[in-house]
Amino acid sequence: MKHFRVAALVPRVNVADCSYNTAEIIGMMDDAAFKGVALGVFPEMSVTAYTCGDLFHNDTLLDGACKALAQIVKASERHSAVWVVGMPLVLCGAVYNCAVFVQSGRVAGAVPKCFVPNYNEFYEERWWASGIGVDTTIKLPGVNEFTLSYRLLFETPDGVRIAAEICEDLWAPVPPSTYAAMAGADIIVNLSASNDLTGKYEYLLDLIRQQSARCMSAYVYSSAGYGESSTDLVFDGKAIIAENGSLLEASERWQRDPHCVIADIDIESLRHDRVHHNTFNDCRKAAGRESDSYSVVKLSSVPSIGDGETLLHYYTPTPFIPADTADVGRRASEIINIQCAGLARRLQCTRTRSAVIGISGGLDSTLALLVTVKTFDMLGLDRKGVVGVTMPGFGTTDRTYNNALTMMSALGITIREIPIAPAVEQHFKDIGHDKTVHDVTYENSQARERTQILMDVANQTGGMVIGTGDLSELALGWATYNGDHMSMYSVNCSVPKTLVKYLVKWFASKSTDEQERKALLDVVDTPISPELIPANPDGQIKQITEDLVGPYELHDFFLYHMIRFGRSPRSIYRLARQAFSGSYPDDIILKWLKEFFRRFFQQQFKRSCLPDGPKVGSICLSPRGDWRMPSDASAALWMAEIEELKS
Repeated sequence: MKHFRVAALVPRVNVADCSYNTAEIIGMMDDAAFKGVALGVFPEMSVTAYTCGDLFHNDTLLDGACKALAQIVKASERHSAVWVVGMPLVLCGAVYNCAVFVQSGRVAGAVPKCFVPNYNEFYEERWWASGIGVDTTIKLPGVNEFTLSYRLLFETPDGVRIAAEICEDLWAPVPPSTYAAMAGADIIVNLSASNDLTGKYEYLLDLIRQQSARCMSAYVYSSAGYGESSTDLVFDGKAIIAENGSLLEASERWQRDPHCVIADIDIESLRHDRVHHNTFNDCRKAAGRESDSYSVVKLSSVPSIGDGETLLHYYTPTPFIPADTADVGRRASEIINIQCAGLARRLQCTRTRSAVIGISGGLDSTLALLVTVKTFDMLGLDRKGVVGVTMPGFGTTDRTYNNALTMMSALGITIREIPIAPAVEQHFKDIGHDKTVHDVTYENSQARERTQILMDVANQTGGMVIGTGDLSELALGWATYNGDHMSMYSVNCSVPKTLVKYLVKWFASKSTDEQERKALLDVVDTPISPELIPANPDGQIKQITEDLVGPYELHDFFLYHMIRFGRSPRSIYRLARQAFSGSYPDDIILKWLKEFFRRFFQQQFKRSCLPDGPKVGSICLSPRGDWRMPSDASAALWMAEIEELKS
């Protein structure tokens, strides 16, 4: 199962009124089941309400809770979903605060609260015993016999494992969910009754996000809301769903009516991260018995999400770009500083005071130039040590040429102009190539001539050639081998094309030079092209890269999900259809998905000999670090799967 639908549900309660509370719970169960929920989580003590105080030791309330459970179990016969409700259970003279799992007319099991607080406003030890060490069976009137244990996992037929902890358990130095995750729990549920205090909500959100990240799990949190006693505390009805460090959904607080949040958990991505990061498995080994002593309760089938159904999980079409606009400046500054720090170290350790860059007036060379100039400023070096070389060729347009000159002039670097047409024409004569044939030889001869010029100018100046190629081009192999493919340090090697555009636009927003700002914004708006084919009669760019290899926003999406989560073509296609709905029709997405995988495998040999360059994000294709793949690996399995998608 690749996605699993969960809900955090907050009913309205009446304190100690089990009949009222049960009706509210059952009503929300029916609504959530209608929405295809496979797992629904209610708050701590949702059957009785949390604020019953000393009534928790009263037989009438305890008996009422048991009768309520029987009603909930009976109502669950209408659904195949798993429901988790909070209630007190009595065992051997002690009362336990429990999360009870119910499915299809049966109690699957119950998990007691381990850490029972007795500080500040919480006096829970007065009523409840700690569930640590509890592992037994229990039989209540009107329901089946079931296990009550602090070491339980609940497993669906598809292999999705669910564990529970209750409120304070999350706040412990080592939450029970840590061991449960190492025992295989994909989803942690938390039944809580967390009162609201000034500043507490933000702290709690961080706690939930961080725990889901450490456990590489989903975390479904439901907390008590309206109807709880307000004698001393107030409860704001928090419903939160997080996944591996990211907040998926959070309800509006202070609602007086029953409410819930629903999300589809990406089980596939969680499993990938656990396999890929062996620290997780090493921790499991180190934990030993603590993670090995869990019992697994088998559940029956739960509702599944159809292939054509829209996922309740947002997948951004631009995964490399910050979603929060308020975060734009901080993220851009961080990326640029990583690039500059890498280049600064390389310049210092080689005692190099000159950097040579081929400036085309396109996105990649513009970003490389801006990073290099900023690095020289950081090191206190004269900007004249940055040598920008513009090399007009057969396809160079006035637009890119003028933008290149404007930027170099505004930045105050050394400008050199070396036309390549005469040298390339001589080369055509030498190898016997007809210059009217605009094939790969025609194009690559220009790219290699430019690289030769840059390398030789670097020798002249005692400098190094700064590479301009980006991550997207490396993934597609859209570079001339031993041409623009090669440099002495590649500052953009882990920056994808969509992010390059974002960073250049950010630089433009920071520029105080009006000419520079206009040139940068025009670079952003210029069609992406290697300009190796003569321009149209009207002087406009003829060779548009995205017409040839496909839209970079699609390829960056494919790249992110393949490398970051190891997704299959089928999975990527489904997510892309949802992310780009209304932007690209399905057949276009599939066309370029096939092209992506074909080129990715075919062009690995270019990535196997990349120059050094800094890693700026979670995706990198360096053969020395993140991506190690044989150059002759077969794409047959991936291409066959894509062909199946066509049929």
